[in-house]
Amino acid sequence: MDAPKSLANELERSARSAMLSKSHMAALAGFVKLIRDAKGPFYKVPDFDPLDGGESAQVMFLLEAPGPKAVASGFISRNNPDETAKNFYLLNQEAGIDRRRTIIWNAVPWYIGSGTKIRPAKRDDVHEADAWLKELLKTLHLLRIVVLVGKKALYTRNVIQDVRPDIELMVMPHPSPMFINRYPGNRDRVLKHLQSVADRLAYFDDQ
Repeated sequence: MDAPKSLANELERSARSAMLSKSHMAALAGFVKLIRDAKGPFYKVPDFDPLDGGESAQVMFLLEAPGPKAVASGFISRNNPDETAKNFYLLNQEAGIDRRRTIIWNAVPWYIGSGTKIRPAKRDDVHEADAWLKELLKTLHLLRIVVLVGKKALYTRNVIQDVRPDIELMVMPHPSPMFINRYPGNRDRVLKHLQSVADRLAYFDDQ
């Protein structure tokens, strides 16, 4: 069920969980388990979405931190039942980006906040996760582009450039309703950034 908000469905969540053992996901599922084991049970770390590219991804969208819906579904996914995920799903679709060439992750991989309200990530929150981002970058051998989504993801720039100077960094606004609905034209701004990502992928295909 690859559709906006489809992870609201319990059967769909179970199906995705079963897919974590597939070849393109096994190493990433193991990576997430390492974070969970190291940080302990009070740190909620959702999995990568197996409908995305997994280890074969060429593009990583790096957001801020998982929200309550990602914690509830267990996945960092454009199919989560919230408006930010829906915006991201539809805009990627409109830009013509094949999700199987991408993965989504967060600068802070664990939930920060309490109850159903996430707090904004601070620079120290992001740097607490630097070592994990380094390990992830070493795992994703086919990665060509990291798209820093929103201002907080910019704190990871130096880590990415140090570990993987071969990776192209791009930036885009966060597709939250707070941004998309703030001014007419903001949705088109996000779309143009995603179209630039699509153009870079097409360029790589032509080489």
